[in-house]
Amino acid sequence: MNQAAPTIDKQGQEVDKVVIRFAGDSGDGMQVTGSQFTTTSGIAGNSLATFPDYPAEIRAPQGTIPGVSGFQIQFGETNVYTAGDDPDVLVAMNPAALKANIATLRKGTTIVVNQDAFSDNWLEKAGYKTNPLTDGSLNGFRVIEVQVTKLTRLALEDLDLDSRSKDRCRNFFSLGLMYYMYSRNLDSTKKWVQDKFGKKPLVVEANLKALQAGYNYGITVEAIPTFVVKSAPIEPGTYRNITGNQAVVLGFIAASEKSGRPLFLGSYPITPATDILHELSKYKEFGVITFQAEDEIAAICSSIGAAFGGDLAITTTSGPGIDLKTEAIGLAIKTELPLVIVNVQRAGPSTGMPTKTEQADLLQAVYGRHGESPLCVLSPSTPSDCYQITYEACRIALEYMTPVILLTDAYLANGSEPWLVPVSEDLKPIQTKLLNPAEHQDKPFLPYERDKKLSRQWAIPGMAGFEHRLSGLEGQENTGNISSDPMNHEKMTAIRTQKIKNIQNIIPKLEVEGPSSGDLLILGWGGTYGTIRSAAEEARKQGKSVAHAHLKYLNPFPSNIEEVLRSYKKVLVAEINAGQLATLIRNEFLIDAQKLNKVQGQPFKVREIKEAIDSLC
Repeated sequence: MNQAAPTIDKQGQEVDKVVIRFAGDSGDGMQVTGSQFTTTSGIAGNSLATFPDYPAEIRAPQGTIPGVSGFQIQFGETNVYTAGDDPDVLVAMNPAALKANIATLRKGTTIVVNQDAFSDNWLEKAGYKTNPLTDGSLNGFRVIEVQVTKLTRLALEDLDLDSRSKDRCRNFFSLGLMYYMYSRNLDSTKKWVQDKFGKKPLVVEANLKALQAGYNYGITVEAIPTFVVKSAPIEPGTYRNITGNQAVVLGFIAASEKSGRPLFLGSYPITPATDILHELSKYKEFGVITFQAEDEIAAICSSIGAAFGGDLAITTTSGPGIDLKTEAIGLAIKTELPLVIVNVQRAGPSTGMPTKTEQADLLQAVYGRHGESPLCVLSPSTPSDCYQITYEACRIALEYMTPVILLTDAYLANGSEPWLVPVSEDLKPIQTKLLNPAEHQDKPFLPYERDKKLSRQWAIPGMAGFEHRLSGLEGQENTGNISSDPMNHEKMTAIRTQKIKNIQNIIPKLEVEGPSSGDLLILGWGGTYGTIRSAAEEARKQGKSVAHAHLKYLNPFPSNIEEVLRSYKKVLVAEINAGQLATLIRNEFLIDAQKLNKVQGQPFKVREIKEAIDSLC
């Protein structure tokens, strides 16, 4: 061990928050390790947030920096809104994992390394010319060297497994050691292993032995410190750990049940949206139909067909898929069919960085179609909020007979947090526009006749006497018959635009956290919520007049947004793009919104927001 600058000097020290980052090869099981630590910490009653960081390459050469997979978790006894800026502990399974993360570490950080991986061969793969464990480059860090590979194999020496199979259990050895360091209980992980590998008893035994061996190692080695993180005060109820993609799935199912409409998903696999397709396919008992199409165009067109047939229709993708779906989105807008389009944003352009987060599809969502083709755009703020905003997207689509784009991002989709499971009765009712034949016995059926919201009725196949024409060509007012009349086209364009504006009447007003007026308002949207909130709270503790507002409704905006924006001397818009929301705010309200932008495929750090605050007030 190198203890040049220890961060603690006694065992069992109480700490309020901790950030741990697990890092290793994509085949080292870092996502499983992090997920299990997350579940266990949630059961312990900690507030938490996570950030899984996947390599963009499907299988980079083993031991190289492009192949490093990471999982960061912040957990504590006080409110946690982000996965943390920098780790307090880095668990590095090989030299590449250390090299990929060393620049993010503060002096004094604890680094737990698999000493066995720091051989000449592995050092060369990671680009090291000398061994950092011996060359003094880690002076100032608390380095705990553990022979993880050797000790794992020793723990499993009596099992009939080859060395490679035994080495796959190294992550559980490391997990057991972290459980010891942070006073975690092993029971939930033991149950998970038994449930996951129940049909492979030898695999179950190997992983459980490795887990226990890591825990026991912590007990027997005096140099391993221990910490206590008490449970956080939480609202009573039933909780589960949930990722953004899982929350989207449950939001769709809830909306289907509340609306009484069958749920249909037409999708084509694409990172990081694919998990929605996988998860929804597990819910056949709710009548969910999932269709994996041959391409993105077929996926959305199948969903449009399902919407015409009376289903709550959805399609899921990421940025490149939206490019391909664009013409069909225009068809759904023109035919005025309810459809929810999920875009789990990732870094671009083109295929960009598929596993990295970005918020660069906002202008595409608002404007990115030919012709005058407005639609509603929503975005959740946290992984658990994905449930509520997905439900809201379905409600708006069904009540206004319109496509709705739901913008999440890779940070929200893959990140997780404790979710208070809602009571079904507390959800807003969903009133569909499904046609009631009894109401049309004494008058002719006009498929595009509208109510006060400008929503048309929803006549579906099988309703005798209510057959009507659907087309991508412009339709005549009320009848929908094909029309090239110039004045009709202008009128129909205005009606479709006004219908989207009318949605503003049913969405909540923009809420502000902090003073209702003052020196600075930080405006954000999407997955930046936790970081902005944390930075704003820090600033207020220092006596600064700083507030935070987070937009979930991006088109149309909440009705009070201009009033909120003009209540502050300065407005700072923080987003993971080159300034797209700031552009909308400037164009719409002629307000000189300041921009804070990051386009690195990584989320903001709290200190980056705080530095911007300090420069403005």
